[in-house]
Amino acid sequence: MGLITATRYHDISTGHRVSGHENKCAHIHGHNYRFHFTVATDKLDSLGRVMDFSVIKEKLCEWLEVKYDHKFLMWEKDPLINEMTKLVPQDIVSTYFNPTAENMAQHLVEVVAPIQLKGTGCKLIKCVIDETRKCSAAYEIKY
Repeated sequence: MGLITATRYHDISTGHRVSGHENKCAHIHGHNYRFHFTVATDKLDSLGRVMDFSVIKEKLCEWLEVKYDHKFLMWEKDPLINEMTKLVPQDIVSTYFNPTAENMAQHLVEVVAPIQLKGTGCKLIKCVIDETRKCSAAYEIKY
């Protein structure tokens, strides 16, 4: 039996800094990110869908809106996090990973989606993050 997928994208604006980066990304900056979520199942629902696109929006896109949109992502080991948190505590999202697009994609697939999609019969198998129009990163798992 084959694998069936449905993909939806969502756009947010988020700031970050890549601690230890050798070039510009070490500076405080932001992006208009586009997140592509690919959800999979091996059995369609009674209407012939993987999952209604509105459910992907509710479960994954809304999570991004609440947790990351117009926030500033910082690695918990970033030497600037304490000072930034003192300045704007409501804006800082502390992460256990350095907030690269690659690490964010992996976190969404491995940590966020299993919680958000629990009980749906579907799994997030791929997340592609467009950091700019020219640059993207992806994390994909085998179903």
